[in-house]
Amino acid sequence: MKKIMFYCQYLSGMGHLVRSTEIVRSLVKEFQVYFINGGPTIQGFEMPSQVKLIRLPALWLEDGKFTVGNHSLSVEQVKEIRKNQLIEVFDQIQPDCLITEFFPFGRHKLFFELIPLVEHIKSTSHTTKIACSLRDVIGKESEPGEEETICYLMNRYFDLLLFHSDPLFQNFTETFSRHQDIKSEITHTGFVTQSNSQNVFDMEDLWDKKNPSAVKILVSIGGGRIGYELLETVVEASEILEKRIPHTIKIFTGPFLPEEKLMKLKEAALNQANICLETYTSQLLDYMKTADISISLSGYNTTMNILSTGVRAIVVPIGHDNQDKEQLVRTQKLEKLGIVDCIHPQDLVASHLADKILSCLNKKSVVDSSQMFDLQGAQKTTTFLKKFLARKVPVTTCAV
Repeated sequence: MKKIMFYCQYLSGMGHLVRSTEIVRSLVKEFQVYFINGGPTIQGFEMPSQVKLIRLPALWLEDGKFTVGNHSLSVEQVKEIRKNQLIEVFDQIQPDCLITEFFPFGRHKLFFELIPLVEHIKSTSHTTKIACSLRDVIGKESEPGEEETICYLMNRYFDLLLFHSDPLFQNFTETFSRHQDIKSEITHTGFVTQSNSQNVFDMEDLWDKKNPSAVKILVSIGGGRIGYELLETVVEASEILEKRIPHTIKIFTGPFLPEEKLMKLKEAALNQANICLETYTSQLLDYMKTADISISLSGYNTTMNILSTGVRAIVVPIGHDNQDKEQLVRTQKLEKLGIVDCIHPQDLVASHLADKILSCLNKKSVVDSSQMFDLQGAQKTTTFLKKFLARKVPVTTCAV
């Protein structure tokens, strides 16, 4: 069985981890997978049992600066440990393929460990292939110098780009202007969607048993480092909705929502018995299947859940900063297709959100998006990699 070393680093949210885990869940059916996790531990988040999990000392970004989990070590000490550990792990595993999630299209802050790793691989192993796993929208508009760096890194180190999108929705050529300069092979895998949970849940296990006829509203903001304003507005909108429809709201704040904001939110919802606050659930897909409406940001994984379940959805495309257009690009396309309703961040006020919820609920028909796109990205990634790694002659060029 061939071996894959899968590197994943989530610096702010948890979307990269969720998508990578779904890919790995499929890869373990055909490969021995070693998953390199460089981010903080998320309580309740589980890897497939067949995966050999290797944790680097945790590193993430707060206010644009690196933060470490082990406070007895400095950031520079952690960087040095991680750099050496990656090379040591590679030498021990000797994988047939290294997959880097998002790098080199992002994660340039991690050059200190990733460049030494790929340099080491190229100088010591002539058989290990290197692949990049990339979501459907890069997000930030790269400066010409940054695009030049991406092309250089892809052409020097990478054999393959796995682009996790349905080309009918988003083609690689749309998200990267220098696409024609990349010489490594590029394949569109289709969208990567979350697997159904193995546990059987009754709707009453998920929602308010006391009022089963109430409208079920699901609210989530991914990891929680962005999107607090949405949660705050939902709590305010609930007071308006209370006079118009019976409803119950389940809010998942995300594991990275700062403690002070969580306390503030709990205080705001203190006297509203129809609102339930939780940090994280591994059953988000089950909630989405049974909800009457989902209110969320429009990150990759939440969007995939919307597509696969066909739930009525209101999305608010809030980026990590003003230059981050990832969620906006995705939202505009989905809204044009009639799959989601959108509220732009500048229009996020309680009265408008309440009206939007009622309007969305009163729609006579909902677009069945589950059949519109290729949602088999994880399985197709596995199938493609199995064939790719079985090739006798390395492929050096391929058109998009």
